[in-house]
Amino acid sequence: MAAGRRAPPEPGGGPVLLQGIFGAGPAPGAAACSLSLTARELQVRRAGGCSGGSAGPDAALRLADCVGSAAFPAAAAAACFSLVCYPLRGPRWGPPSRQRLERTFRVSRGPDAEGNLRIAQAWSRRIRELAVPAVPAQDGDSYGVLPRPCRALVLLNPQSGSGRALDDFQAVVQPMLVEADITTTVFVTERAHHAHEKVRDEDLSQWDTLVVMSGDGLLFEVVNGLMERPDWKEAMKKPLCILPGGSGNALAASINYYAGYDHVAKKKLLTNCTFILCKGLYTQMDLVSLSTASGKHFFSFLGFGWGFISDVDIDSEKYRWLGSARFTLGTLQCLAKLRVYQGRLSYLPMATEQGSSPAPRDPRSPVTNGHIPQPAGTDAPGSLPPDSLLVPLGQPVPAHWTVVPEEEFVLVYAIYQSHLGTNLLMAPAARLHDGCIHLFYMKAGISRVTLLKLFLAMSRGTHLDLNCPHLCYVPVRAFRLEPRVAAGIMTVDGEALACEPVQGQVHPRLCRVLSGS
Repeated sequence: MAAGRRAPPEPGGGPVLLQGIFGAGPAPGAAACSLSLTARELQVRRAGGCSGGSAGPDAALRLADCVGSAAFPAAAAAACFSLVCYPLRGPRWGPPSRQRLERTFRVSRGPDAEGNLRIAQAWSRRIRELAVPAVPAQDGDSYGVLPRPCRALVLLNPQSGSGRALDDFQAVVQPMLVEADITTTVFVTERAHHAHEKVRDEDLSQWDTLVVMSGDGLLFEVVNGLMERPDWKEAMKKPLCILPGGSGNALAASINYYAGYDHVAKKKLLTNCTFILCKGLYTQMDLVSLSTASGKHFFSFLGFGWGFISDVDIDSEKYRWLGSARFTLGTLQCLAKLRVYQGRLSYLPMATEQGSSPAPRDPRSPVTNGHIPQPAGTDAPGSLPPDSLLVPLGQPVPAHWTVVPEEEFVLVYAIYQSHLGTNLLMAPAARLHDGCIHLFYMKAGISRVTLLKLFLAMSRGTHLDLNCPHLCYVPVRAFRLEPRVAAGIMTVDGEALACEPVQGQVHPRLCRVLSGS
């Protein structure tokens, strides 16, 4: 049994880094198998079968699916090493989902227990090293990988969604984190703003990542708590992770989408997002600074809304026990009493030079114009990033902004992620750090039937293909909304706001988030 010998390249898997013959299971007397470890997979063959040439392995465990590996002593002076993978496996119908697969191999080269354990440890260590995701090399992008072992602070709202967040964490999330060598400190929130206060005041150096197991509202608390810290610049380098435990779960659905996974919901989405945490790859995420006429100031990661969508979000709160089905019921109710809101909407289009207009573009293609120049003095200790694109709300918008001529709207929604909810792909072109606010507004006069068709198409991300004259989309860097009267519900990241003038601008790459890609 050769534990460290290199071998010629293997078809499909690359050069062999380790090779040996082991028991195909932890029990004594298990059938022997031949293992070949490459940079991409662990190849398993029946011992005595073909070990090279054009023949493929009997099984190939992709290291991209592996979350952990361990070595341990076994009976009769033997040792074992195991690996746990979550490959995508699909039913005959429906999208594939990640399912747990554990394989254990027995090392028994005679009575040398320590020697057997060293071999098992060498294989386990090499598997863990190769399972670490490669950091993409892209200009302007900053990626990183969580350390191992990893320490995570989990902020969990037990009342979010249908009230199953704590049960789902213990049943689905915790076992996967143990396998991935991630230790957790679980902080269960007891009231509104509890998480906000925790991350604002806590010494965060004891954790490598902050994990939110809830809906989008709790992450909104966490982001704004971090931005209130005197050391916010350092605190915002702490990677954030969202695990879907609420009703809407928009950011979780967006990250699942960015990672290239098929659309899934509920526990399948939770498993995907936990898998992303276990792999540990993170990147940067834009935030949007929002300020209101009454002096409130927020940092938002998801979106700002006024009108129909916000009405559905807040009016359906009383059906929270239904989970995501609350939005379907809320949509039907708000359609029945469709309202029109009066106000003025202005925006700064995506453009490279002040005063220039954006070139015509496909609204479904990704926006890549990222960085916004910041004036001198923004690096003063503790100072928040200035809203250099905005003027005070009491002043007219700059001349190079666009003012929408219509002043009657069914909805206005400024979104910075792809998904508005688990089943609503509102901005297919959005990315975590595209430096863009994807502004949608719907003019008055749309029929209820057409509005319903748009929302049904939004479940597939094809609503813009309907070319509805009432639905407008424009990528912007900043916007202002001035309601004529204080009517209707405003929301930021799903949380209700008083209706008043508000404006916002994007701040590229202001925080870090577990991304999976």
